[in-house]
Formats: sequence, C-alpha cells, structure tokens
Amino acid sequence: MTPAPRSPQDDAEFERQVRPYVAQLYPAALRLTRNASDAEDLVQETLARAYQAFGQFTPGTNLRAWLHKILSNTFINAYRRSKREPLIASAAERDAWQDGAEPFAPTARSAESEALDRMTDSDVLRALRDLPDHFKTAIYLADIEGYPYREVARIMGTPIGTVMSRLHRGREKLRARLAGYGPSGPATALA
Repeated sequence: MTPAPRSPQDDAEFERQVRPYVAQLYPAALRLTRNASDAEDLVQETLARAYQAFGQFTPGTNLRAWLHKILSNTFINAYRRSKREPLIASAAERDAWQDGAEPFAPTARSAESEALDRMTDSDVLRALRDLPDHFKTAIYLADIEGYPYREVARIMGTPIGTVMSRLHRGREKLRARLAGYGPSGPATALA
C-alpha cells in the first residue's frame, strides 16, 4: 500500500507543527545514544518517520509525546537490530591487524568524544543505562522528560498500572545501584 501523495500544504503544515519540537529531540537523542553524530542520525530518522506517518497523527493530541515516542521506538529498534548483527571490523582495524600492529589496542578517540563522555556519563546515567529497556524507558519518560504517568502509558503502549509498577521497580534498582553514593557514601568520606 503506497501512501497518499502529499501536497505542499501538507508539507508546510508538518513543518509548522513539528519545528517547535525539533530542538527538544536532540538532547533526548543525545541522552539515549551518548554520541553526538548518532544523536543527529536518530533525530533525522525520527523526523523522517514522523513525516511519513504524519497523516496518522491525531490533531489536538500531544505532538511532543508523539515525536518522543517515535524517537524512543526508533532508538530501541536500532539497538535491537544492532545486537543481532555480527561485529564487523573497520578497514583501519583490519589494516592495522594485517600490518602486525597490536590488534586489541584501543583506538584513539576524538577530543569531542572524550568531552561528551565526561559531560553525560555520570554514575546515575550509567546506572539508568544498565537497567532493562522497559524500566529505562519508563524512568526516562517520567523522570527525565517529565511526562505524566498517563502519557507515559500511552507512549509505551501499556496500562498505567504497568507503568507505575515499572517506575517503582526501576527506581528501586537505581537506588540499589547507587546506594554507596548516599550520605554515608563517598561524599561524606571527603568531608
């Protein structure tokens, strides 16, 4: 089934409605990917998918939530796809290995990558990233993006009770992982 042809008015309406939210998509994508170029790719893919499905958007509903759902789903699908693909060595890694260089030596990272890692790689974010996807998504949408539980349930396609349960259990897992950073943890040892 081919999509109906879009008119210039449809394109203008899409741009008018989506443009205010584009700036909010990049920080969300950066938190998910932890890489600037991957975040840009994720936002681009999100906008392309939103453009294709814009006819399915119900006017008067929360466009921001709809875009963030597309962003989250796109990230999760790409992550799952990448887990199924075999690892492929880059041409530089292959050449270095064939030239007799140390095959397991870490490759040099750019200064930008190092700076981004320091900026976004806090212990809390690391603990959040290590949670199972259903906990991580619920906590991200409710606690980081600030969506109400009902909206999180709609975005995730689950009942509100399930969202509340996932938030509770996910937060408990975060507390357990971060227990050493409380009042009796490393912060007071320095005082």
